[in-house]
Amino acid sequence: MKDWYIVVDGKPTGPHDLAELQTLNIRPGTFMKTTGMDDYKEAHEIPELRKLLGFKKIAVTPQYFATLDVRLLAVAIDYFVVATVSVAVALLLVILTDGKIMKALISISLPLLLLPVKIVYAAVMEGSQRQGTFGKSWLGLKVCDETGLPISTGRAFARNLAKLLSGLLLGIGYLTGFFDRRQQCLHDKMAGTLVVKERLV
Repeated sequence: MKDWYIVVDGKPTGPHDLAELQTLNIRPGTFMKTTGMDDYKEAHEIPELRKLLGFKKIAVTPQYFATLDVRLLAVAIDYFVVATVSVAVALLLVILTDGKIMKALISISLPLLLLPVKIVYAAVMEGSQRQGTFGKSWLGLKVCDETGLPISTGRAFARNLAKLLSGLLLGIGYLTGFFDRRQQCLHDKMAGTLVVKERLV
């Protein structure tokens, strides 16, 4: 299937199929895209092409940083997702559980468990290939280290625990992001991470 477009001398060419790509002089920094991609990316950034052409992902210093208002919207989306799933699970447990005391305990524990569940959810998602929670992914945001590379689940967990410190004293740790060129909040600085937008070309 001819689906790949390549930028040559500043002009897009194609479409090409995967077999044709192997015969072309494609370098890691060649800009490419398929009809299913919103924008062009460098060849080394596309997992399928790295495997096909033997490229390694090159660390690119991030240039486009997520603003705090967009990050706040992502957090709101994530809390909605976590709360919806948690309520559904709690409701199922209440239905399946006998005894008023157990039903009451489940209902009372739901708000208390929301924050720990959110921390674990965010750490697992940010440390995965997605590099972000559902909220971040839907808004085109990713969490990376300060060189642009993905972070481990352990580092993502430390980052999300550090958010507890950012939230102290009326959220001063978050407000520091307004005065930082790279929009790093206190927990980002502590974990050595950035929240970036998908690179524009």
